[in-house]
Formats: sequence, C-alpha cells, structure tokens
Amino acid sequence: MPFIDSKGVKLFYEETGSGNAIIWIHEFAADHRTWEMQVRRFSRDYRCVTYNARGYPPSDVPEGGDAYTYERQRDDILHIMDALGIERAHLVGLSMGAYAGMQFAMTYPDRTLSLVFSSGGSGAPKGDREQFKRDTYEGADRMIKEGMVTGSQGLAYGATRIQLLNKDPRGWEDFRKFLSEHSALGSALTLKNYQALRPSLYDYEDQLKQLDVPVLLAVGDEDDPVVDVNIFLKRTLPRAGLWIHPKTGHGMNLEEPDEYNRRISDFLCAVERGTWRRRDGRTEPGQSVFMGDRPKERK
Repeated sequence: MPFIDSKGVKLFYEETGSGNAIIWIHEFAADHRTWEMQVRRFSRDYRCVTYNARGYPPSDVPEGGDAYTYERQRDDILHIMDALGIERAHLVGLSMGAYAGMQFAMTYPDRTLSLVFSSGGSGAPKGDREQFKRDTYEGADRMIKEGMVTGSQGLAYGATRIQLLNKDPRGWEDFRKFLSEHSALGSALTLKNYQALRPSLYDYEDQLKQLDVPVLLAVGDEDDPVVDVNIFLKRTLPRAGLWIHPKTGHGMNLEEPDEYNRRISDFLCAVERGTWRRRDGRTEPGQSVFMGDRPKERK
C-alpha cells in the first residue's frame, strides 16, 4: 500500500491517470472509495489522487485530539502535493473535504488551480453553532460507545442521505458498508476536533472576498443545512459559480454521478481555457435594475 508521511502521520493514497492533477478530498462519512465513479471518468484526462484522511484506516489513527484540527487536515493536502511533486492542483472536496479545500485555497492560493466546493458548510450559520457542536459531540460519544456498525446505520438514514437510498439502494448499501468499516476512534476524534471546532465560514467573509481562485459551489436542494451558506459564498467569492441540483441530498457525487461529473468537467475546461472569470460588477446586488449612466465593467 502506498503512504505519504504528513509530519508523522501516514496517509494512504491512490494515484491514477496523468495530466493536470485533481486532489479528491472525501467527506466525513466517506473515504477514498466513494470517489470511484469520478476517478474512472477523470483519470482519462487528469492525474487523479484520492486519499484517506487521518483517522480513516489504512491511514494512521492518531490517539490525540490535537492531531485532527482543521489546520492539520488542510496541510495534509499540501504534504500530499509536495510528496507527489504536484506544484498546483484542482481540488474537489465534499462536505468536510470541501471545508479543507476552502481552507487550503485561502492559505495556499498559489498552489490551487481551482476548487469544487461540494455540499460544504454544515454548522456554519452562527445561530446553529452551539446546537451543531452538541449534536457533533453526541454523535462522537455514540460511535465510541456503540461502534461504527451501529453508528453507520444512524448516519446512513440521516435526513440528507435518504435521497441516495431512494435513488440507488445498492449504492446506498455500499456507502453504509464503507462507513461501518471506519475507525470509531478516528471518526469520533474527527467529529470532536475538526467538525465541531472549525471556524464558521461566515467568519472569513473579508478574506473570501479577496480570494482570486475559480470556485464551483455544488449543492443539492434537499441538503438543507448547507444551502444558505452556499448562497452566501456565491455572493462573497469573486470567481464562484453556484450549481444547485434538484431533489438531491448531501452525497451528490453518489446520487447524481453523471451530472456531477459533467458539471465538474465543464468547470475544469472553463478554468483551463481562462473563461471562468470574476463576476462582472454590473451584476452584483445593489445595482439598480434601471441604470442611469452606463456602468463600467469590472475585470
């Protein structure tokens, strides 16, 4: 098995294809295997790198909570790129992985070709923060007490996972099975130290306004916890486009793989052609519907 050392933590990874690199960053309830339908498509044209986050075997499962902060998860992407000799990469993250990708883009914009921010933003609204933290800690404690087989049942039947069950029962069963094989300790420490303690995206508004990285925001319209924050990000990020897929929950890459792959392919092509531009200032909120003088286009 191939591993990369991230300051003493071994991370399992797989690499397929050649060309510009795409780093695929999985969500909390997933691992590198859930990107299979994307790797099969994009490895024809790109160098695809998937990996298991720290706490997800066969990657190491550190026993200290301070090993699971969002900064460490962010920098794991950097260490993977450095170890593989990747100077710049497209990042595709889902949920927890989307947050890590956004943090990476803000911290290392010169290493980021683009970012696909999928199903990201759980727990971001300030009014929801304390309840989100309580729910997260409760879920972590249940995983330690009851184990991942029981924990996987609860997560797989969550309000934003039923959509996958209804559309693709076999795919949902694979998702639940993979989840049941995760480390209870690694998952619980990830919940308590990454998910619960990461800052809200709303806290980064000023920094996000200056982020000159192409971003595709991708969200399902039935993924209620993250719809509003993605609208905020669309209005804040200067080079963001927002795609909302109907009748879709959290794991949109599993629910709608064909459309997900097509949207990402179109996005990457636009980025590489140089046509994924900054938002024209004439279209921003606050502009009058009936403009007097002809406004100047913002480059």
